Amino acid sequence: MNGYFDIPSDLQHSYGGLIAVHLQEALVPVLVGLLLALPIGLLCVHFEWLYPPLLWTSTVLYAVPSIAFFVVLIDYTGLTQLTVMIPLCLYSLVVLVPAVVDGIRSVPEETNAAASAMGIGLARRYLQVQLPIAVPAITAGLRVAVASSISLVSVGALIGNQGGLGNLLTTAQLYHRPRLAVTSVVTTALLAIVIDALLVLLRRVLTPWEPPSARAAHGSGATTAAPSARTPDGVS
Repeated sequence: MNGYFDIPSDLQHSYGGLIAVHLQEALVPVLVGLLLALPIGLLCVHFEWLYPPLLWTSTVLYAVPSIAFFVVLIDYTGLTQLTVMIPLCLYSLVVLVPAVVDGIRSVPEETNAAASAMGIGLARRYLQVQLPIAVPAITAGLRVAVASSISLVSVGALIGNQGGLGNLLTTAQLYHRPRLAVTSVVTTALLAIVIDALLVLLRRVLTPWEPPSARAAHGSGATTAAPSARTPDGVS
């Protein structure tokens, strides 16, 4: 394994440090995106006219190349992790907002009516009734958003070594060490697989009432949905 984990000192991180930076830059934007998508999704369900323009706007933003975002943001955020994470947060919204909307819409009307009859207010109903039922749909969206974010972090290597494991790709080319490129690609893929497995486990913990057959259906549904939300050609 000599050469695969021998990280040049100019990257200022060990192998483990690069993994930590990569996960931070990938997961924090998705978490922020989820916190934004939860209230936005609720608004889109209650005000249906709001959903098409919001979806169109997020889709347009998803199609903007990340390098273009970097050029605009560098003047304000500099060559920092924030410059990488802001576009990733915006990209996550195109997946997470529809996931939240679909999840809330999947709640049976009888359930909403029963909650209203019991005097449960809108906010409490959303948190205690609708969101738990929407967990499978939201988790499926999270799986796609996280996989996309983990892969796109590497683009940050173009601005001051802010690409986590992606920094190894540019270093491999600079020092003519292709093994570092292999380390970058393989580790990034493994991170995506591990985080995806953890999200599946989280869904099972949060939805203990679901039968195994339903869980399998949700899992295959997320896998099928992933290609449709893959990074467009314009994002680089």
